[in-house]
Order: sequence, then structure tokens, then C-alpha cells
Amino acid sequence: MQNAYKRAMHLLPSPAERSEEIQGEGLGVRAHSRTLPLLLLGMLLPTLLFAAQSPKTHTEPSRADYRRLADEVEANLKTDVIAKWFPASVDTARGGFHQNYREDWTRDPKGDRSLVYQSRLTWVAAQIALRYPESAKTFRGYALHGLAFLDSKLWDKQNGGFFWGLDANGTPQRNGEKHVYGISFGIYAAATCYQATKDPRALNLAKRAYAWLEEHAHDKQHGGYYEALARNGGPILAPPSASQQNDFIGTHYGYKSMNTHIHLLEALTELHSVWPDAGVRQRLEEVFGIVRNRVAVAPGCLNLFFTPSWRPVPDRDSFGHDLETGYLLAEASAALGRPNDAETWRIARQLVDHAMEYGEDKQYGGFYDAGTAFGPPLVTDKIWWTQAEGLNVLTLMHGKYGRQTSRYWDALNRQWKFIRAHQIDGRNGGWYATVSRDGTPPPGHIKSDEWTEAYHQSRALLLVSEALRHLSREQ
Repeated sequence: MQNAYKRAMHLLPSPAERSEEIQGEGLGVRAHSRTLPLLLLGMLLPTLLFAAQSPKTHTEPSRADYRRLADEVEANLKTDVIAKWFPASVDTARGGFHQNYREDWTRDPKGDRSLVYQSRLTWVAAQIALRYPESAKTFRGYALHGLAFLDSKLWDKQNGGFFWGLDANGTPQRNGEKHVYGISFGIYAAATCYQATKDPRALNLAKRAYAWLEEHAHDKQHGGYYEALARNGGPILAPPSASQQNDFIGTHYGYKSMNTHIHLLEALTELHSVWPDAGVRQRLEEVFGIVRNRVAVAPGCLNLFFTPSWRPVPDRDSFGHDLETGYLLAEASAALGRPNDAETWRIARQLVDHAMEYGEDKQYGGFYDAGTAFGPPLVTDKIWWTQAEGLNVLTLMHGKYGRQTSRYWDALNRQWKFIRAHQIDGRNGGWYATVSRDGTPPPGHIKSDEWTEAYHQSRALLLVSEALRHLSREQ
């Protein structure tokens, strides 16, 4: 199979073609018909074409600037992500991936397995197979290894759907309770595995998970999805007990969340890229509209929680989710054939600009964990995934608006400087999961557990390095 990155490059028109295509409907078709999962390079098409429309208003980075940064980012991907998780995490005895690692990368004996972690490692393996032809055979094998565990161990053979997780004995957690957040990542992983391997088992699993979700979780009255589900698929609309008020991701039972729906958006975007079914497109449109028009609000925040009828419940602003959603909205809009949609880009940029104004630490660098719409930060720790999502979306914004302003390029460089100096563990390798405001890691931290893995930094480093190389060729 031809490398997906090379195939995607054929979608990028030459500078001579730009004036014809910038306003044409063919642009949407091109972006939509890409074969790359996650629109890894397809996202570059609308972004860079739009950037080319605007006259330069300042000195842009040079080819050498882009190449230097691309080299540094890709080196980190290879050294501190790929080399740390693969092949060490591949469990040839129990199947799936080992998920608990200490600070020095020694394996913790805990044997629990979560759907989110297993799906994300499967996704990473598939993406590496697509990116690097020389390693494609090996990483396709890792991706299929992960897929087999999702299908044989985490899929509920009696009731359908994915379990949230298994304890060390293989028993489903919380009596087999399920959650749409986790199921979304199962779909995401299976669809990407199919893209990388063309193995029909992967697409079959993605389709089965989507069909189960439609049958049991879709809210036909209000739109979107119920989130916490009993083993048989029935929505859990009230806390099971006084001691268990919140579901697996911390949402009060019976409510909807931003977190689940942005990752549903991500999963449906990926599924639609390999299976452009009319029903999938309809749901993608629905969830896209919910995230863009209900979840995202001025001045550039995301509401975290909602009643079933989508009335927002006040809570703090999560800067990492704001940054991530800026990217996911642009990605989904392109997948729907609307890469140049002005309203989507306005909202995506608003999310990023607000995070830069209120969430970026002007003294030490990096993005804070959480704050409010207009006030000082509430949680000043620096979380690995927030820093990765910031790196990714700042590159996207520079690609689109770089001829109008240098602010995103400057912020991108500040962000990478903070990551290199503080988020990367120079002693043991990998990324610290959390550091303090000034970049100090806590003693005895972990490198990996059910929530801490390689997904966010892999996506960011893959996207950013390839985007910067393309920008260097456009200079």
C-alpha cells in the first residue's frame, strides 16, 4: 500500500493551481476524498490554500526555520514516544498493551486494561504504520494485535458494545458498565486500523460499535448521545448510589458532557473517512453542530456539562479541551466537504485566542490546566496532553493565518520551548504527565496508566512535523 502521507501530498495543488481552486467547490471534494485517517495532511490543504490568499504583512519564517523545528519535533516523536511504547508495551501473553509504567519505564504489575488506553495505543500503532513505510509491516502487526484485544476481550459478546475496562482477572469493571467516551475511542482505533491495514476485521468492528451506539445511546429527542450505559445498553440517568454520583469520566450521571461529544466528533470523522455511509455522515453533521454551536461559546470557551436537553451547567474552562476542539472542528468541517467554512474557522480561532489570552503562562510558558472565561487560572499545573494539543493547533493556526500575523508562529515556538525544557523527561525519556507551573515534575510520577499514554503527543508530533515540512516547501 502506498504510504498515506505520499497519497495525501497528491491532493495538495501546486502554487499555480491555487488561484483556480481556492473559490471552487472542487476544494471541498479534494479535502473530503483524501485517504488519510484523521485528515493528517488533508487538513493542510484548506489551511495552506487560505494562507496563500492573504498578502504578507510581516516577515515569515524561512524554510530553514520550518525544517529545523520539524526535525526537532519528529526526533522527539521517534525517541520519546515510539521508542518508549513500542515494542515494550505489546503484551504477547495476555494480548493488548501493557498500560502501567513507572517514572523510569519499569512496568507496574497492575494488570488492569482500559478501553481508552487499548484503543489509543492501537490508533498510535496504525498511525506510525501510515507515516513510516520502513516500519509499516511491524506497526500494522501491532495495530492488529491491539484490534484483536478490543474485539476478543473488551467487546461484550453477550450484549454487544465495549466494556469500559477489565480488572487484572479480566472481569469487567462496575458490573460491565459502559460509556460512550470509551466506545468512541474503540471506533476511532478500529477505523484507523482499517485505514492502515485494509483488514476487513477492523472495519467490521468499527461498524458494529457504531451500530450498537446508534441503537442504545443516541438521544432521538434532543440530539447527541446519552453517555453512561448499563451493560445491556440502557442509559443510566441517575446516580446508582450516594457513593457513586459520577460516571467513569467524572460526569454526573444523567448529564451530557463536552468531553464525550468532542471525542464522538473525532471518532465519527475518522469512521466517515473509511466508510462514507449516509447515516454516519448524518450523525457527524449532528455532533459537529452540537460541538460548534452549543458546546463552544464566546469568548472562546467550551461548556463542560449539559442537561439532557443541552442546557449548559456552569463549570470551569478547560484550556486543553479548548485547544483540542479548535483542531477537531476544523478537521470535521473538512471531512464534511466544508474546509473553508468561515464560521467554523471563526469559532476555532476564538477558542485558540482565548486560551492564549487566559490560559498561556506568560512567565514560565506552556498552558495552564484550567481557568474561567475572564479570570485568572484556577489550576496552574501543566498537563502533557494540553501542551501537545496546544502545539498542534498553534501550527494549524499559523498555517492558516501566518501571512496575516506572526502571533501563532511566535506562540508555537514558545510552546515547543516549554515542552523541550520541562515536559520532556531528559533523564528517563518520554513526557512527564504533569509538571508544576514552573515546570518541576512531581517525585515518583508515572509515565503511563489508563489515562496517560501516547495518543495526544503522537498526533501532535505527527501533524506538526509534517505540516512544517510542507510549509518549508511552500516558501
